[in-house]
Amino acid sequence: MAFLLKAAHVVDPAAQLDEVCDVLIEGTTIAEVGQNLSAPEGTQIIDATGKYLVPGLVDMHVHFRDPGFEYKETIETGSRAAVHGGFTDVATMPNTDPITDSGAEIRYQIDRAREAGYAHVRPLGSLTRGEKGEALAEIGDMVMEGACGFSDDGHGVQSAGMMRTCMEYVSQFDRVAIAHCEDESLSSHGVINEGLASTRLGMFGWPALGEELEIYRDIELCRLTGCPLHIAHISTKKGLDLVRAAKADGLPVTCEVTPHHLFLCEDDITDAYNTNLKMNPPLRLATDAAALREGLLDGSIDCVVTDHAPHAAHEKDCEWEIAFFGMIGLETSLPLMLTNMVLPGKMSWSKLVEVMSINPRQILRLDPVSIAKGSVADVTLIDPMQSRVITKEYFESKSKNSAFLGEELTGFACEVFVAGKHVVANGNVA
Repeated sequence: MAFLLKAAHVVDPAAQLDEVCDVLIEGTTIAEVGQNLSAPEGTQIIDATGKYLVPGLVDMHVHFRDPGFEYKETIETGSRAAVHGGFTDVATMPNTDPITDSGAEIRYQIDRAREAGYAHVRPLGSLTRGEKGEALAEIGDMVMEGACGFSDDGHGVQSAGMMRTCMEYVSQFDRVAIAHCEDESLSSHGVINEGLASTRLGMFGWPALGEELEIYRDIELCRLTGCPLHIAHISTKKGLDLVRAAKADGLPVTCEVTPHHLFLCEDDITDAYNTNLKMNPPLRLATDAAALREGLLDGSIDCVVTDHAPHAAHEKDCEWEIAFFGMIGLETSLPLMLTNMVLPGKMSWSKLVEVMSINPRQILRLDPVSIAKGSVADVTLIDPMQSRVITKEYFESKSKNSAFLGEELTGFACEVFVAGKHVVANGNVA
């Protein structure tokens, strides 16, 4: 089927486009981009006046829980949440059950995603077998089956020697090592940022140093091995300064940030003990969040990710100390960025496309996608004027654990195409 998007404001820095155009999609590809395009017979015409068309968004850090924890999320429900939020591609973390540490688990996720028929799912394999940090996982086997990177996310690789071995091996396959930076001897039983919040609420603290030490260590291992290194969910100003210094030295180091670390801080945690605010790494200081926003604007931070972490109600509706870490984010990431950064004029649309589409694809070595003739038709149309209050009913995700419930946000994906398939129409998943 063919689709003609009329009068869309196309923003694509890679194609040097920031103007109103018509875009014709035929089959799986973009057939034409230009002014006053005519529609072949049978083409569905979509009026995109006042809306922004961008290359499909990419979230390179999500948890779909499948296999093993399907009661929280499945590849199908996670993929539906992804496209509902405007994402055409997602990279799934390997802390499933069993751990994604061999080619068979990579193939399982890719096959299930194709059956679901929504987003492109790009599985990440674990660095170590069983994410235990003791023995190298089947890196080559996973690359053969389609793994786009490697991480022991959920844990820091505690042994520097083991992390070195992992990085030396990953570098041979032109893949990226994604580091969850947490020195567990320091984070220990911590459930909240160590400082005023932990003192005020009387809970074990998770110090910033426990993150920053491993960021420093892994950057130095990158210097030693030459392996591309990506720092996951960075949360502190000092950690970001370490990444800046590594970039200045010409090292292949990149990093990501989540919307919750950009727009929330430890001050938002009150004696209401809203466990949807319990994160790993934890929400840090307001000054850290401000530094992360600045780092995103100046290019020190390469991409925005959600760390989409679905949990069942009983895993969050309990005491803070035993509640699971994390929150869902695929369906609020884009509107949070628009509401807080783009629409107030703090960030350009082009910069948004860089950090939510172009850069993640480059880091994961995915094929580039562009609003250009011949490119695969992975595109997202955004309505910058749509406002809504976030409720549980809004989510396609199987879980509803969002810290942004009740917030009014502006700017949502209204049409999404994945390889030419119209998976979201008028804001609703097909």
